[in-house]
Amino acid sequence: MEVSTHSIYDLQERIVRCERCPRLIAHCRKIAAEKRRAYRDWEYWGRPVPGWGDPNAQVVVVGLAPGAHGANRTGRMFTGDKSGEFLYRALWETGFASQPTSIHREDGLTLHNLWITASARCAPPDNKPLPEELRNCFPYLEEELGLLPQARVFVALGKIAADTCLRYLQGIEQVKSLAAHPFGHGALYEFPQAPALLCSYHPSQQNTSTGRLTAEMLRQIFAVAAERSGHTWSHRIASI
Repeated sequence: MEVSTHSIYDLQERIVRCERCPRLIAHCRKIAAEKRRAYRDWEYWGRPVPGWGDPNAQVVVVGLAPGAHGANRTGRMFTGDKSGEFLYRALWETGFASQPTSIHREDGLTLHNLWITASARCAPPDNKPLPEELRNCFPYLEEELGLLPQARVFVALGKIAADTCLRYLQGIEQVKSLAAHPFGHGALYEFPQAPALLCSYHPSQQNTSTGRLTAEMLRQIFAVAAERSGHTWSHRIASI
């Protein structure tokens, strides 16, 4: 059964127009107005960022929130910053992305069998959305995951994303206790009537620059996701 793309696009449009969290909206607009010197010629997106990818995806990646000068600038999840560079390289190497880079919305990148979204849709100050802001955003994720009926694996990038996925699974009566599913890199949880949950450290610059998350570690996460979803791919190593 294919998902109704009309429903997905309708949700994306509603997310972009959302103003549920005044603190976050103000922060996004402030960053967009001030800009970073390296991007002074850009017209920043400066709004909530919707999920994107293949509407018939079997693998759904859930991150934390848009980066202030990444997705908040480009308008596409994990696009335009170091986290995105790290993530999309791994996705390309495992056959989920058509190219190893994600620079802007019109760069020709496409995703195959994979959808990317986040726990929060607005760039938060210090990359830390407040609990009530995550709660405000949760219904969007809940609706979005319900519109991806082919999903077989959720890949959670970071503990907050993992907890968000568990909350969704709790809502559809697949999880009784979040504490029974502790976060850890590589942790994999399966459920009788829902996608499996695969956990990874977030590809933040802090994690990747210190070696807490290496390129091989992230590539292995998506190799597992490919195996669990039945996604076929041939191993590629980027030459750039």
